Amino acid sequence: MIRNIRLLGIALGGLVGIGLAQPAGLLVLMPNGGVDVSPSGGVFLIAWIAAWLVVGFAILPYLTVVPATWLFRAVQELSTAEFVTAVVGLLLGLLMGLLLGLPLSAFGGSLGTWLPLGVSLFLGLGMLGLTVAKREDLLIAAEAIGLVRRPTTAPAGPAAGDPHIVVDTSAIIDGRIAEIVESGFIYGTLVVPKFVLEELQHIADSSDTLRRNRGRRGLEILARMQKESSTPIEIVDDDPKEISEVDAKLVALARARSKAILTNDFNLNRVAELQGIRVLNINSLANAVKPAVLPGEELRVRVIQEGKEAGQGVGFLDDGTMIVVEGGVRYIDKDLDVAVTRVLQTVAGRMIFAQPRLD
Repeated sequence: MIRNIRLLGIALGGLVGIGLAQPAGLLVLMPNGGVDVSPSGGVFLIAWIAAWLVVGFAILPYLTVVPATWLFRAVQELSTAEFVTAVVGLLLGLLMGLLLGLPLSAFGGSLGTWLPLGVSLFLGLGMLGLTVAKREDLLIAAEAIGLVRRPTTAPAGPAAGDPHIVVDTSAIIDGRIAEIVESGFIYGTLVVPKFVLEELQHIADSSDTLRRNRGRRGLEILARMQKESSTPIEIVDDDPKEISEVDAKLVALARARSKAILTNDFNLNRVAELQGIRVLNINSLANAVKPAVLPGEELRVRVIQEGKEAGQGVGFLDDGTMIVVEGGVRYIDKDLDVAVTRVLQTVAGRMIFAQPRLD
């Protein structure tokens, strides 16, 4: 489209150049209707027309396409209320200009022609800007007399009183927090203290490769959650200087806020519970959503290693649950059908004891 506009600009520039050549003295009209160009004037005439061709090529897009594009984008950015009030204000301004233009047109000469047009343009643009600037007051007045009714919408963010859950370093470097937040099971605001970020940075700078990778993954997960998660992430500067240990700082911060901590640290879990702090333990959540297994059920498992007791073999389910197979040591690296004998729930997770199923 710009290419076509520029071609049109070249044509218009050439016509303007030819039209202005006579007033500029580059062309002389003869009495018989011909055109006379002096030898030196021919060079200047060519330069004159070429200059107007360049001007038409360069300027016409900025007089047509560029203003139209700007106007289109500006209208797109307007809200519905702004657009409606702008149109109403423009119409009111033009109507006022029309009413005032009738007596002004009685003036003679060019004044009677241009003065009504100028007044209409001034009032139209003035009322447009005024109605957009005062749109909220106008909407309130329209609601008061019953002309419009704005729908009531719930706030997008968390309401006042939503829980503020303090996040521990172990929960961030664990990695599962991102999936839990995305699933929508956490309601409220996640509070990450600055000293937790400092601990994460210290882990990310560790000389140990595993710790360094965990720390960097935790920082990446936290940054992704801030950008993409619908659950608000709040970074706070609260740091009880009188307390040196990080766990104690987390407990004090949780006590000062909504008394909730998100962690998978066993020791922090116990300390927080003793002080009346609600603990959201990721490991406990993972154990809670594992499928229930009852004694007598049959499973198929691959024995991969020896157990602690003599003759025991150890395998794992798809969700990571450990299965201890009595007498399973001779089936290492083999798939085995087993019958569950008992299920033991520990603080570290769930263990299933089974025996090889006899055909």
